[in-house]
Amino acid sequence: MNVKPLFIPLCLTLSAALPAQPRDTALPNIILILADDLGYGELGSYGQKVIETPHIDALASSGLRFTQFYSAAPVCAPARCMLLTGLHSGHAYIRGNDELSGRGPVWDFAKAVEDPNLEGQRPLPDSTFTMGDLLQERGYTTAVIGKWGLGGPLTEGIPNKLGFDFFYGYNCQRQAHTYYPRHLWKNGEKDWLNNKLVPPHTRLPEGADTLDEASYADFELAQYAPDLMLDEARQFIRENKSRPFFLYYATPIPHLPLQAPRRWVDHYREKLGPEPPYTGNKGYFPCRYPRATYAAMISCLDEQVGALVAQLKAEGLYENTLILFTSDNGPTYTGGADTPFFESGGPFGCDYGRGKGFVYEGGIRVPFIASWPGHVPAGSSTGLQAAFWDLLPTFAALTRGQLPSDTDGLSLLPALLGQPEKQARHEFLYWEFPEYKGQQAVRMGPWKAIRRNMQDGNLAIELYNLETDTTEQEDVAARHPDIVARMAEIMQQEHSTSEFSRFYLKALGEE
Repeated sequence: MNVKPLFIPLCLTLSAALPAQPRDTALPNIILILADDLGYGELGSYGQKVIETPHIDALASSGLRFTQFYSAAPVCAPARCMLLTGLHSGHAYIRGNDELSGRGPVWDFAKAVEDPNLEGQRPLPDSTFTMGDLLQERGYTTAVIGKWGLGGPLTEGIPNKLGFDFFYGYNCQRQAHTYYPRHLWKNGEKDWLNNKLVPPHTRLPEGADTLDEASYADFELAQYAPDLMLDEARQFIRENKSRPFFLYYATPIPHLPLQAPRRWVDHYREKLGPEPPYTGNKGYFPCRYPRATYAAMISCLDEQVGALVAQLKAEGLYENTLILFTSDNGPTYTGGADTPFFESGGPFGCDYGRGKGFVYEGGIRVPFIASWPGHVPAGSSTGLQAAFWDLLPTFAALTRGQLPSDTDGLSLLPALLGQPEKQARHEFLYWEFPEYKGQQAVRMGPWKAIRRNMQDGNLAIELYNLETDTTEQEDVAARHPDIVARMAEIMQQEHSTSEFSRFYLKALGEE
């Protein structure tokens, strides 16, 4: 785990990319937009044919599109931990979702609204060094707006103790299971909203007409959380336009439940035509128009990206702002989100076992777009293999900051600046994930190795050649024992035993 006192000087310099100016103007602003469960194939610039994403596609047209970029984990909390700390899952503090249910009834939403001790996931220690800390040291004002998921509001794992000057949004991932919550958090204070409490397990009333929109009235309330987050993000940009800022915009969209602004739902109802309702399950709300609503959520996010770009242009900041866009993991398979209909995983699939929660490509390969006018070559793309843990070193190189000694990442700055000949490359990328029966994976050149069912004792390795088998259908392990042996070595050397038994992998002898 990266801790704040340990640093080494960063050798990679920015060369001619940033002219010699006073710090407050020489350093570019940075906006990192993290979508939630957005699949590789859900943007027009990555092949989407139904859902409209013109603003995000414009970022891709104005900058660099990565085609082999990976999340650090196939679910929310660990991916966010590794994004912020520059560590892969064999070294990270948080390696899975951990709701800390020993505190009490954490899934009782009414009680959690009143008792902040019941909110939040396993906390990062406040000694953890994050990209927020790095950028604060370089003179940036920092904010996280959206979904946090790395420590409850009364713990040491809140954004304001982990490198962020400002926080607004959901502290707790469970509370984000409604887009019309009773409250959000602004720094350490609750921001009470004009929404009644509708717990996420709420079903349709007994005997309700499932085809009548009025039956779904409890699931469209007064204040839509993403709208409030956008307002705060735009205000943050306005207030900090005279000094360098870092905005980590961790939108909850398009994570379930299916809730979107009516104007966008109506747009897709007309586009997609009639459809049956989704009547809900124990975890997610019913929805009268599930396909239209899912598409509407993504177009709503796209509209917000356009609003942020427009704000930058209005403040005269656009030319000096690096904008990055990615997703925390692949698309979901439940809750009424018909991701196979939209081909949300692109060529990689998105059904259970192939999308969110799994280390196959559909679960971890995600869009990644970088735009910075005059610096990132417009309309470019790269097949460079890179991952979340590369962003901390990239920010260090960009700002001439100091990098923790134990990072797993490499700076992507040469690739961003159109200097591929200067870009260092990973020998391999590594993942482990203790949930969904336990998994490990390694990407090395064209090869992808996967272990599944490790909590049942399995150590067998599947091997795929992604150059000839993009969708990981043909296991060729028996034909390449030398490559399998190397993959097993990497899996052993990159794994360290977690501090928490919840994240143990039983097949490795951890009990």
